[in-house]
Amino acid sequence: MADFSPTVRHRRLLQELRQLRSAAGLKQEEVAHHLDWSTSRMTKVEGGTLRISVNDVRAMLQLYGVREGAKYEALLQLAKQARERGWWHAYSDVIPQWFQVYVGLEAEASSLRNYEPELVHGLLQTEDYARAVYQAARVTDAPAEIERHVSLRMARQDVITRSERPMHFWAIVNEAALRRRVGGTRVMEEQLNHLVGISALPNVTLQVLPYAVGAHVAMLGSFAILSFSEGGDEVAYLEYMTGSLYLEKPEEVRTYTLAYDHLRASALAPRDSIALVAKLAKEGF
Repeated sequence: MADFSPTVRHRRLLQELRQLRSAAGLKQEEVAHHLDWSTSRMTKVEGGTLRISVNDVRAMLQLYGVREGAKYEALLQLAKQARERGWWHAYSDVIPQWFQVYVGLEAEASSLRNYEPELVHGLLQTEDYARAVYQAARVTDAPAEIERHVSLRMARQDVITRSERPMHFWAIVNEAALRRRVGGTRVMEEQLNHLVGISALPNVTLQVLPYAVGAHVAMLGSFAILSFSEGGDEVAYLEYMTGSLYLEKPEEVRTYTLAYDHLRASALAPRDSIALVAKLAKEGF
């Protein structure tokens, strides 16, 4: 599966355009006036909620004083790539727009750091475990919809198992998630054994946050930090039942990076974590 992500290209394009507007000394309202746009449209374009055409980018570059040349052509190429559809578009019948953005970022992230308090992270789930999670969480979905969700989840796992440029994934999971009997005894045993096996990949690190730690820095819930190799800024990601929140300001990302460092220090070492997972799989949970 190709790891090309138009979502990341789109965000990088917007970052470049915002910087060029600022360098040109123009406000959003001024750009909107020159392009015969509403201020609302300009706000949505720079905020990433409204896609722009290649011709719109040409007009903006002209207004910002960027003439034909290497930078001009590179930004137009970026605009073209940002208009393409990612592989996950095939699942648009079951994947909401807010989560499509995340999958697009995940597809091209060079690394992902994640903390999960309630369940095994989706990239590490077995098919049966994922099915049990969806059956419990999406009680109004028909069986066919559940299967589509499971299929999408399995497809996403390519980012850590692909042979070329696999994503570096550091996962911290609460001990409670390992002891929660999701799908029954057989499903949990398979899931725990799968964690042991996949943790052997050189790009995957697993730590368990044990009960003994007590109160900790992530008591308010799960979060993720995505990093990108091609000059993209880090993004902290938080999810709730009907949407998600992306934090990109450096000071916001630093807060979550510091929290993650505290979690890593509090959690069992990777070797001890795998030993605990293997013990739970063998002796029961």
